[in-house]
Amino acid sequence: MSARTRLPGLAPVLLLASLAVLAILVFMPLAVVFVEAFKKGPAAYVAAFADADARAAIALTLWVAAIAVPLNAAFGLAASWAIAKFEFRYKSAVMALIDLPFSMSPVVSGLVWVLLFGANGWFGPWLADHGVKIIFSTAGIVLATITVTFPFVARELIPLMQAQGSDEEASAITLGAGGLTVFRRITLPNVKWALVYGVLLCNARAMGEFGAVSVVSGKIRGLTDTLPLHIEALYNDYDFVGAFAAASLLAGLGLVTLAVKSVLEWRFADELAHGRRA
Repeated sequence: MSARTRLPGLAPVLLLASLAVLAILVFMPLAVVFVEAFKKGPAAYVAAFADADARAAIALTLWVAAIAVPLNAAFGLAASWAIAKFEFRYKSAVMALIDLPFSMSPVVSGLVWVLLFGANGWFGPWLADHGVKIIFSTAGIVLATITVTFPFVARELIPLMQAQGSDEEASAITLGAGGLTVFRRITLPNVKWALVYGVLLCNARAMGEFGAVSVVSGKIRGLTDTLPLHIEALYNDYDFVGAFAAASLLAGLGLVTLAVKSVLEWRFADELAHGRRA
């Protein structure tokens, strides 16, 4: 007998409990963001983005994501190809290092760069003597963002590539194809949708990162404040409409990410599920 037959009333109870938890932890906070953002009307909402600091924070957030996400996509592809298609020593150690940001606090990820490139860090004095500034600049924010987001693409691609095996690539090489040709004509097309999925998650995390960026940015308004840091600054200044208006942008990004993620999972469910099962 199935569990449903033996416990016919359990499924509705579990469903209602799940919906209740989602309503309290997800739907209600999300509703509050938009209600507070429009509390004083659409004019006040739009005016929140007319501020020069707000525009600078949005521009910096987009710029950092535009740098970090392609770099992480390239790293994820290279790491996944090497791990899934080749055998080498210490492969398990490499995979553990890729997963390290998932188990490490983002604040620690940012602090590492401060200890390396800060004024009193290992390389800080040398960088200062040569006029190079990393901490409290866009460069430091990019480094911190890359650190906390680089596992996303790799962790989507590695299981899929391992599940697909290397038979197609081996056949192509036997027929005389070069390594780059095999990658461009066989490997990349087989994982393109998983790559898009990983890039999507990486981009969402890059734009919403707070902890690591907070450590290395210096929170200089108009210069090194990203959108999450700008939200905190507005909230601390009791500009609640401005803070929630800016937060609604990040919430909107989350909703768009969820929508695209759902479409990808629906259209390419077999490919993604096969990779995760591996």
